[in-house]
Amino acid sequence: MSYFGPGHGACPGCGFPIAVKAVLEALEGKAFVVNPTGCLEIVSSMYNRNVWGVPYIHSLFENAAAVAAGIEAALRALNRKHEGHVVVFAGDGATADIGFGMVSGAFDRNHDILYICYDNEAYQNTGNQQSALTPPGARTTTTPVGKRQPGKIGKKKDMVSIAVAHGIPYVASASVGYPNDLKRKVKRAVEFEGAKYIHVHAPCVTGWGIDGKQTVEVARLAVETGLYPLVEFEHGKLVRVMKIKEKKPVEEYLKAQRRFRHLFKHPEGRKIIEELQRIADENIKRYNLLQQ
Repeated sequence: MSYFGPGHGACPGCGFPIAVKAVLEALEGKAFVVNPTGCLEIVSSMYNRNVWGVPYIHSLFENAAAVAAGIEAALRALNRKHEGHVVVFAGDGATADIGFGMVSGAFDRNHDILYICYDNEAYQNTGNQQSALTPPGARTTTTPVGKRQPGKIGKKKDMVSIAVAHGIPYVASASVGYPNDLKRKVKRAVEFEGAKYIHVHAPCVTGWGIDGKQTVEVARLAVETGLYPLVEFEHGKLVRVMKIKEKKPVEEYLKAQRRFRHLFKHPEGRKIIEELQRIADENIKRYNLLQQ
């Protein structure tokens, strides 16, 4: 059975359908899905073209976590929790910006939900505006490149650490470049009672300026450079990491994407490249990512 069927309107090579399919397959379709406004909602629930094979509700941009908490409470009250897991699929804008307060509240109350953030690092549905998860130096429509500004200024919000700080039982990061790893983490997550958070890195073909056939390659480069570490926390303790077999330089990841190409010409570009390399190196050290 197809839990997320053909006919969706996502761009060829889009990252998040890989994540959605992997999650629903891992759950064997036993899911009540909440999905706020964003790319996923637009491409999957068009009039007369709904592709969901599981119960699905479209929430507002800001309140997916609250809606999910309400569904979970209702299932508990009706003694129907055995029918499926309550799952949120939300983009970085709905998670780290507009819906951040609702996410924090649901985590604070420890509702038994699985929250999946598909992180394409900008508001891609509305034209590639920056979000709190846009990385330093990225060109977006709200962080244009000029003589003085070399793209995004400021850091990317660390949602994994924020989720861990809430004390919820399970937190992990995953990537569409490694769908089997994502499936394993989903299966592990739902073994826990309470709130679970999985942050999934999902390249955007148009916003990042890559060819659709490069999606998995670029996603894996983010991991292989150390910029996007794949980690797992259980009850606040780091329990597993995906080791890097061969460390790649950050420049290799940046050069593959049009949104970063100005960094190799801009007067301030070299500083940002060095800063991104420093972030990657710190991640490798912090999580002991290099395979010995």
